[in-house]
Amino acid sequence: MREDGLGNLFARWEGSAPELPAVGTGSHIDAIPYAGMYDGTVGVLGGLEAIRALRQAGFRPRRSIELLVFTAEEPTRFGIGCLGSRALSGTLNPEALRLLRDNEGRSLEEVRQAAGYTGPLEEVQLPENYYSAFVELHIEQGPVLEQEGVPIGVVTAIAAPASLRVILEGEGGHAGTVLMPDRKDALCAAAEIILGVEAFARGSGSINTVATTGFCEVHPNAINSVPSRVRLEIDVRDVEQNRRDQVIRNILQGVEQVCTRRSIRYSVEIINMDPPAKSGSEVLKALVEACGEASVRFKLMVSRAYHDSLFMARIAPTAMLFIPCRGGISHRPDEYASPEDIAQGVRVLALALAKLSQAEEKTPPKDEPLTLND
Repeated sequence: MREDGLGNLFARWEGSAPELPAVGTGSHIDAIPYAGMYDGTVGVLGGLEAIRALRQAGFRPRRSIELLVFTAEEPTRFGIGCLGSRALSGTLNPEALRLLRDNEGRSLEEVRQAAGYTGPLEEVQLPENYYSAFVELHIEQGPVLEQEGVPIGVVTAIAAPASLRVILEGEGGHAGTVLMPDRKDALCAAAEIILGVEAFARGSGSINTVATTGFCEVHPNAINSVPSRVRLEIDVRDVEQNRRDQVIRNILQGVEQVCTRRSIRYSVEIINMDPPAKSGSEVLKALVEACGEASVRFKLMVSRAYHDSLFMARIAPTAMLFIPCRGGISHRPDEYASPEDIAQGVRVLALALAKLSQAEEKTPPKDEPLTLND
């Protein structure tokens, strides 16, 4: 076992050819406020159980199999998700990591040192060809598998988010004395923008386009005062980058039009614009074959939520394995996946890990993976 300077945790079952790139699996165990117990955790404990089951069955891997617990997948402290996998994949370099601050102004460097993570950030990024394949087990976080009565989802593509921060500056004043023709209400401008975000996503032409204004901070936030300043944070996602980016362009144009008409000063900051990921064909093949061996029905599907696998796909052939969650509910305390569904997912994961660990020394070909129409 080892832990890097950012808190990513690795547990390796050494294979008979430990010099070969390993097969990885895992997920995260952090959560957003008021979340459930299954998002991420199923992939960590499920990966651990898959390895234990293979060991107990007498299986001996050729390539090492490694369980990876990612740090800070949820963007709850530093405002950016998948912090650990971004650093492992080189998407965030040490210089960018050192610039991160939490809401109290504390730097990532300060926080990690206080938590006991003292290793150099320069050593967090994984070496080239560290993994030959990576598989993440996860609850679906949506209703499709449960609604269709299918126990396993094999993920062919992962949607990627773009995050925007919009600052609106109007003019405050007394709610009773500033007359309506004279108002420059920042919250009214924000309301128009929020509805525009929804409309642009609905008008993209695809069910896979989603957009959310999930954060709205109003100043001075008093019932008898005209709002003078608003901060919005907007999330836009799609499995097709061009379509998502067109929605972002529409939002930017909409912000300009609303603010010009209302005489509101504004600024827009793009927090991140990550490209979507396609699953690796050899990993998909292993998952499909594992479902066949386990006699489990499966569905090829896309992930509309993003995960650490989105960034692991930049450095290794990667795919995800979904299991149903009750009512499609996630990021809530009543999030739930049954022991039977978890066990089914772990069984398929174990069979896939076994197959991938016996793969030949060549790097899996980067041909076109299985894809789905919208």
